[in-house]
Amino acid sequence: MQVRGIFSSIDISSTGLSAQRRRMDSIAENIANVNTTRTPEGGPYRRRISVFTEAPQEVNTVHLKKDPTRRLEMDTPGSGHMNSFSSMMEQSNFSGVKWDEVRDTKQPEFYYDPTHPDANEFGYVAKPKINIITEMVDMIAATRNYEANVAAIEAAKSMAKRAMDI
Repeated sequence: MQVRGIFSSIDISSTGLSAQRRRMDSIAENIANVNTTRTPEGGPYRRRISVFTEAPQEVNTVHLKKDPTRRLEMDTPGSGHMNSFSSMMEQSNFSGVKWDEVRDTKQPEFYYDPTHPDANEFGYVAKPKINIITEMVDMIAATRNYEANVAAIEAAKSMAKRAMDI
């Protein structure tokens, strides 16, 4: 088994850390702008939504297949599990998580307030369609995902340290 495999897992987890941090930044901006009715682009604030994809798209040459008993097994040649793992690490090009952001395209909510400076000719003000509860749940999920990536890095560091002790 190559030592690079351990460092690859740290690299992948670090991209996950970065993506979750950016997701938390987006959520924090959404919460901060829940009442913003005017932006430099015009109109109310549009919610930021984080999108994660595997980077690059066609990376895995090792495939998992399902058998009838619903167990997953590796579809790679190799007699032992360490050989299979080594060949899997050599064949794969996992580079981590790709983060992107889109703006919400839903219609904003309207409420009646003819005294508001951003009210239209009928007295309605466009308000961002942001649900604080949804944002807080997303923030908790991002925090848990961040913690999972930290734990994965710690496990890889521990394995590397134990390997050096042998």
